[in-house]
Amino acid sequence: MAIQYLFDENVDPAYANQIRRRNPDLVVLAVGELTAPSKGTLDPEILIWC
Repeated sequence: MAIQYLFDENVDPAYANQIRRRNPDLVVLAVGELTAPSKGTLDPEILIWC
């Protein structure tokens, strides 16, 4: 199983974008993106989602 990353909504989106650009094989999501939890989701709910 590949390692997957989920960036918090308070992290600059440029980090996730750069990781995707440099390593397209990695799964990198950020809170607020289409397939990730929405912005404002509480940490316990994010942990359940993971």
